[in-house]
Amino acid sequence: MLTGVIRDTLCPMDWTISLIIAAAVFAATLASTGAVLRILRARAILDHPNERSSHTVPTPKGAGIAVVGCIAVTWIAVAWSEPLAGTMSAIIVTALVLAVLSWFDDLRGLSPLWRLLAQVIAVAFVMSLTWAAPLPEHGFFGGWLPGGWDVVVAGLVWVWFINLFNFMDGIDGIAGVETATIGIGVAIVTAIAGLVPLLGLFGITIAAGALGFLWWNWHPAKIFLGDVGSVPLGFLLGWLLLQLAANEQWAAALILPLYYFGDATITLVRRGLRGEKVWQAHREHFYQQATARGLHHGEVVRHILLVDVVLVALAAAAALGWGVAALISAVVVVAWLLFFLSAQTGQKPDKT
Repeated sequence: MLTGVIRDTLCPMDWTISLIIAAAVFAATLASTGAVLRILRARAILDHPNERSSHTVPTPKGAGIAVVGCIAVTWIAVAWSEPLAGTMSAIIVTALVLAVLSWFDDLRGLSPLWRLLAQVIAVAFVMSLTWAAPLPEHGFFGGWLPGGWDVVVAGLVWVWFINLFNFMDGIDGIAGVETATIGIGVAIVTAIAGLVPLLGLFGITIAAGALGFLWWNWHPAKIFLGDVGSVPLGFLLGWLLLQLAANEQWAAALILPLYYFGDATITLVRRGLRGEKVWQAHREHFYQQATARGLHHGEVVRHILLVDVVLVALAAAAALGWGVAALISAVVVVAWLLFFLSAQTGQKPDKT
């Protein structure tokens, strides 16, 4: 079992080395994103605004090439000397395949069906590694589902997370903030719960990559992540969260991305009930409603960051044994944010 290998084979985390690696990832992502920005501008690979956009100026898209590339190289490098190097290589290669397909989607556009099929195959491939070995004692959902169904439902949740992560990348800074806070949250929960240190290192490095990108993507954004970044990042973050769940930290795994889950799920359910095509681009997410009412991108993202920091703290509380109370508190906090975003009015529309 994948998580069993991770749990049983590694030594305690050296935080000094971890922070050095994270600093290197930050610097590499910062520099490579700047290089990619110059190439995209020269080749006029731009995201042109339309009626569903939250920006008005054509902006280069494709920073995910740098972000995912730096994270992938780091993950493989830090896991190479461990017994799970082969498994991690398979996961990274799968993420890179998704990145390549998503890059074609950025450039030429792929049908929603082909995108979904690729994601399902990617998730099924990695989950097959779970099938090939004994399941974790309590599965991904704390023993609430029988073994086979536990893996199937976990895979479906993973596919949904990949898509919602892509859907939610709609204003400056939001994807970088969400990736960084989830990654840091994974590292904190890993340390508190005494889980395998490599899982925490993966969380720290993906956060560092997101922060390097955020330098360029904070409002007003100089470059966008693109599907080439949001899809594989959703894939990798989903894997990290499933690792927490498989190690009996299911409450923390749910709390950390709860704002994204809440905003995307409620919005898509509403659109589905109205008979709209849920896979089409729109401006109905709660954060998009806030910018449409006049809140600046930076203001909206700062509120999301504030709530994400609270969610990280609540995930840590869940790891300390207050799972139910932390989860209820997280729902209340996210509900407040959704209400705030749907009701708040700013001075003027903010589209850049």
